Amino acid sequence: MNGAGGPGDPADSGQEAPAEHVETTAASPSGVALRIDHMSKTFPGTRALDDVSFEIKSGEIHALVGGNGSGKSTLIKILAGVYHADPGGTITVGDKTLAADHTTPAKAKALGLHFVHQNPGVFPALSVAENMVIGHGFETRAGGSIKWRALRRQTQALLDRYEIQVRPEALVRSLRPAERAMVAIARALQDQEGQHTGVLVLDEPTASLPRAEVVRLMGALNRFAAAGQTILFVSHRLDEVIDTAAQATVLRDGRLAGTLVDNEITEGRLIELIAGRALDRMYPVMPPVESDEIVLEAKGLTGGPLHGVDFELRRGEVLGIAGLLGSGRSELLKMIFGAYPIRSGTLEFDGRPVKLRDIGDALDLGIAYVPEDRSGEAAFLDQTLADNVVASSIGRYWRGGLLRNRAIDADARDIIHQYFIRASSEKQKMGTLSGGNQQKVVVARWLSRNPRVLLLDEPTQGVDVNARAEIYQLISTAVGKGCSVLLVTSDFEELSRVADRAIVLRGGRVGAELRGTDIEAVRLTELAFSTQEVAT
Repeated sequence: MNGAGGPGDPADSGQEAPAEHVETTAASPSGVALRIDHMSKTFPGTRALDDVSFEIKSGEIHALVGGNGSGKSTLIKILAGVYHADPGGTITVGDKTLAADHTTPAKAKALGLHFVHQNPGVFPALSVAENMVIGHGFETRAGGSIKWRALRRQTQALLDRYEIQVRPEALVRSLRPAERAMVAIARALQDQEGQHTGVLVLDEPTASLPRAEVVRLMGALNRFAAAGQTILFVSHRLDEVIDTAAQATVLRDGRLAGTLVDNEITEGRLIELIAGRALDRMYPVMPPVESDEIVLEAKGLTGGPLHGVDFELRRGEVLGIAGLLGSGRSELLKMIFGAYPIRSGTLEFDGRPVKLRDIGDALDLGIAYVPEDRSGEAAFLDQTLADNVVASSIGRYWRGGLLRNRAIDADARDIIHQYFIRASSEKQKMGTLSGGNQQKVVVARWLSRNPRVLLLDEPTQGVDVNARAEIYQLISTAVGKGCSVLLVTSDFEELSRVADRAIVLRGGRVGAELRGTDIEAVRLTELAFSTQEVAT
């Protein structure tokens, strides 16, 4: 768990609470695994949580959702003992109650709370078996040698228990992302007496996983719940919540917005509770396409998984690109940005053939690119917000061999305001911003160049619904000024709401094209998964 208490937070003192505050016996309602009562948390100048109460039933997956600043992370950190709540709240697991202002990691563990975070904390260079004993110590013989055979047997038994199909001696770096997360889950639960005790808390474990790995992990979680394990699942991915949660609690601005049960858990209801507004108000209306001018055209584009892709992009148009993982969606955008080799075929810009030797050529043409992997390819997490914003335009700030830092800071302050970025100042480190604000910084970096063509690869991946709405408002403004957009997203509902036209990639080729009201999520899904040519 990353993070620490605010100034004066008792979690920083390192002192144990008086015994009378540590743990009491309470009569827990039948079937309730975890109950949170009247939990609040105040930081200097900020009320992060305000009298939050809800309960989680035994043997169920219970989702906790909310936008940036809703209080999700603060609540989880209190449960984990990283933060202390304000006096007056309690945490009850089974028949044990702990004052929420006297939590510690050791007390959380004693209550039966087990945590796996977005970064699962596994060690890639070590084996699965070695990862299992991290924090516990190796069992050794009298002479100090490790009992490797016993460790492998114990690990295999644990892997069998949780139906994890990996070998104890396999290096963790060789595992799929979902398997790494499952190893972390098994490690967190290995000290339980049985599968039915305690609560497993998963803090955004799927945030960095591709869709196929998410499916694997969610399948495992459903198996765990069916076996009796209680799971508190924090996620910003509403489709996961809808597919897996029996109940979903929503926080907004530090308060309980509501708890939905079973069939009540729909995208519309979740968004309404998270954002305080209905789904049909989340996406701005894109300006109409008023020009037939072709800005960009691909003819027979081939390379990597693509085998002859043709399309046209008009001025001021949002062209959606749908398709499954491996269909070539991301590679297509990278080709147009000069970052992926084109084996054959041509690109025309303003009706003239162009050959992109590198991304510099694409930038000169007015092409901008927001990649799918924000942390790996777009965000400089250890640099300031100002440094990140000007990264694509740094050349214009050099004068006489000197960098004009004051001009950079001034422009960054303007961009913070113009692009809805929530930050303390332009000097704030990029890595301390929320995912949604990081993404808005990356989008602002390119939109501030007034690009003619904007390539967007999963632009709202890893952001909450409010940030999603703000990002599309920024895109809408750019489109209104004549910018053309190529949009790749796995969220077909999202694509259907913002695209003027959509093409579907199948087998490395354009398998279908939809326009206007024909762009529907169900239709896009049918076309993306179909192995046959489908009439459009």
